[in-house]
Amino acid sequence: MQMTDHPRRWLVSTEWLAAHLSAPDIVIVDASWHLPGSGRDAYQEYLEARIPGAVFFDIDEIADSESPLPHMLPSPVKFSARMRKMGIGDGMRIIVYDSDGIAGAAARVWWTFRAMGVDDVAVLDGGLAKWEDEDRPTEEGPPVPRSARHFTARRNAELIADRAMVEAALADPAIQVFDVRSAERYSGAAPEPRPGLARGHMPGARNLPFARLLNQDGTLKGREEIAAILDAHALDRERPVICSCGSGVTACVLALALAELAHPRVAVYDGSWAEWGADPSAPIETGPDPAAPEDG
Repeated sequence: MQMTDHPRRWLVSTEWLAAHLSAPDIVIVDASWHLPGSGRDAYQEYLEARIPGAVFFDIDEIADSESPLPHMLPSPVKFSARMRKMGIGDGMRIIVYDSDGIAGAAARVWWTFRAMGVDDVAVLDGGLAKWEDEDRPTEEGPPVPRSARHFTARRNAELIADRAMVEAALADPAIQVFDVRSAERYSGAAPEPRPGLARGHMPGARNLPFARLLNQDGTLKGREEIAAILDAHALDRERPVICSCGSGVTACVLALALAELAHPRVAVYDGSWAEWGADPSAPIETGPDPAAPEDG
């Protein structure tokens, strides 16, 4: 992102955003999303409190509506149409936030923009929760519609992995597959939040729970801390990585962390466990990651 006054490549601080809140080339995107069964309505919460001027990005609607899997990437045509309608145009700086810090959805939308060919996109570190904790301004009620803008999407296939690519990667020692679900879900000790999915993990996939990459306030850990965590989990930063999770959301937290360290080859398995765990013929293992550090 062309922000020479900010020290991190893919993140901006609440201080930075507050200072640039009225910049005409910035568009703020509320990417909040909650797991099924959480009892929370992300759009209703957006109407009750949001960063001034923010538009709402519904990852379940801006998705491939023909896929049986949840919130799969939409076609570039659909994505472009939605962005134009939301008033997001070519050449704009896009700042994405989540109501709960970097809990996954903000990283997912950041990755979605990048998968659609946009590089001028960053995540608000700490999200709305940190913004409100600092008593910064919010607004409520129906948003004022933005004028339609021209938006061009160009799919970046290098950032996207499908099942065939994951199957090939699991058989290729040169490529690493990391599952960022909790250790309990990875091992099969805990049930999946979506009904009908098997417990366990893909044979050969490693486990690095995404929450380990975050501070208690929902901000992403610093680069040195991230590097130490990756080293502890034996993630080789010289080899390609495919990130996976429950449904392609929190996998993007690891993708964001790796991008902060300028890892050159990182893809996200869009279908993730929602696809793999729903297939009775897919190979599955249970038990903890034997190579994970003792503290998880």
